[in-house]
Amino acid sequence: MGNGYMGKVLNVDLSAGTVEYEELHDSIYEEVLGGTGLAAKLLYDRIPAGADPLGPDNVLAFMPGLLTGTSAQFSGRWMVAGRSPLTGGWGDANCGGNFSPAIKKIGVDGIFVRGLSETPVVLQVIDGEATLEPAGELWGMDAIDAEKALLERVGLKQARACVIGTAGEKVSLISGVVNDGGRIAARSGLGAVMGSKKLKGIVLKGKEKVEVAHRDRMKDLNKQFMEWFNKGQGQQKVFAPGVMDFLATFQRVSPLALAYNGDMVKNTFLRYGTICTNTMSSETGDTPCQNWKGAGSVDFPLSTHSKNLNPKFIVQFETKKYKCFNCPLGCGGHIVKEDGGRFQGEQHKPEYETCAALGALLLNKDLETIFVLNDKLNRAGMDTISAGATVAFAMECYEADILSKDDLDGIDLRWGNADAVIELIDKMIARDGVGDLLADGVKVAAEKIGKGAEQYAMHAGGQELPMHDSRYDPGYGIAYQCEPTPGKHTNTSYSLAEMFGLHNIFSSLPAMPGVYGAKKRKQHDDTKNTLLVAASKYVQATNACGMCLFGLQMGGTLPVPGMINAATGWDHAPEHYLDVGARIQALRQAFNVKHGAQPKGFKLPGRAWGAPPMEKGPLKNVSIPSEEITGQFFDGMGWDRETGIPSRPTLEQLGLATVADDLEGAAE
Repeated sequence: MGNGYMGKVLNVDLSAGTVEYEELHDSIYEEVLGGTGLAAKLLYDRIPAGADPLGPDNVLAFMPGLLTGTSAQFSGRWMVAGRSPLTGGWGDANCGGNFSPAIKKIGVDGIFVRGLSETPVVLQVIDGEATLEPAGELWGMDAIDAEKALLERVGLKQARACVIGTAGEKVSLISGVVNDGGRIAARSGLGAVMGSKKLKGIVLKGKEKVEVAHRDRMKDLNKQFMEWFNKGQGQQKVFAPGVMDFLATFQRVSPLALAYNGDMVKNTFLRYGTICTNTMSSETGDTPCQNWKGAGSVDFPLSTHSKNLNPKFIVQFETKKYKCFNCPLGCGGHIVKEDGGRFQGEQHKPEYETCAALGALLLNKDLETIFVLNDKLNRAGMDTISAGATVAFAMECYEADILSKDDLDGIDLRWGNADAVIELIDKMIARDGVGDLLADGVKVAAEKIGKGAEQYAMHAGGQELPMHDSRYDPGYGIAYQCEPTPGKHTNTSYSLAEMFGLHNIFSSLPAMPGVYGAKKRKQHDDTKNTLLVAASKYVQATNACGMCLFGLQMGGTLPVPGMINAATGWDHAPEHYLDVGARIQALRQAFNVKHGAQPKGFKLPGRAWGAPPMEKGPLKNVSIPSEEITGQFFDGMGWDRETGIPSRPTLEQLGLATVADDLEGAAE
């Protein structure tokens, strides 16, 4: 009888040039499942305190999910984890594509890489034979060309690869890891870790099968979900392009707000993908504007600016949908543009975060620029969120006369100057001139510039803030500041808690109202805190399974706890997996403490909480009591309200007494 996992990992030491398999005991999977859970368990033990993130002792983990390969819907995500050079603490990045099942097919639940290679190399695992090969001509190639060349080198159609681009090679702290021709595990700067190790890529091809304990039960669960998923897809017609503009304005002015639900997410994502919210988020205040100091509806208005980013103008170039492994949704797409203009050719459709970071955040209304930069950054393997945020930081420094035109190598970095944005990002990718100053993100740049530049650096713990404004949804602010990986939008928020439909999965949790006063979205209460905490735990348990966040947003219709039981043969109640998520969170937070990245050091800039409040737009006069609501979140997690450190009773309850001993020893 199978159990969904392979029972071993692959350990690679680049300094020694060795590759070895290691078997794991079944009990570890009961404790932390797989994915980032397994990474947190092993990396907490294996990376020594104070290890240089760019040095030989940092271990970089490439992880599939526990449910990857079991046929569970939405189970194709893979993750990279290690000590982040961007924040100094726990770092992880999540990615779609087809690399996750390839890891399982070589018979392992993770690949753990330590050490530093003297010359650029590629890890190659083909039908059980694992070797380190010279990177050769691949070093210096962009990520898309390098991946293609690496796959051509091995000459096997079933092979899959991940690589770094030139930004990772140049150890940019805002670089990620790339697969499937431009899909990036972008956050936490882990592409820089790969670059420091001179590991250009990993190519895999195997024949191992993932055995499942209860195959018929898994089929039934998938069938039940797909029956719901296939119903009501005609509602996509409701979300026609003109309707999206109307809804943007309506939601901005309406005194009532509709809670997000699974049908809404399903149908908008089926039609457009994540760009469905491009105009709506800008109008309502969800999208940060002008480096978080502007108001979208005023400074990037629908009538003249954000209308240019309407999803209809992007999907008109979409030639085919893009689906990750085992995904029924296909929110991605390939676009081809051959009608002249700034961009010509084919690329992955830009995501919402990319459109916002390179659009409203910079007051850039030129869609062509976003196409150009999406392709450039995908090829470089540089995070589009961090890149856009860094340009916005530089723009405000230029406006405030902290950076002069000479400092910027002659670039006239006015708000909305599309040509200047392209020129500056080219320099960041190449680490040329001022680009070298900015290639490591806003925190490093602000420290080097001085002169008060820190006030314009929008980051949490070193990681640039995502494109969901915490003044619009304070749950995002809590996540940006309090989660073990700071500055990420894929952990928890009020909006995510609504979309997860947690009460449909966990009977102990309350339901959110379907309609409520618009002002209540910005108000924290005990019910919201309970759901935020539960969502935080649930996301970590599902990350450990390789589940896609968009699958979770189907209103609780995706039966993840049942799928875990079907795959493994366990018989745990759904609430058990919230405890597993809490254990993973505690390990990630303990990792931060061990490495001196104290959670309370992840505080957001005042702007992100409305200090001072904005004087215009939909977020006018909004001021969030950050100390109170972040303290409530820590209380709910069982972590110290003042420090964010998991308490001994919490750790002991989660079976982590030895971790509690470690933390007490570190405090002495």
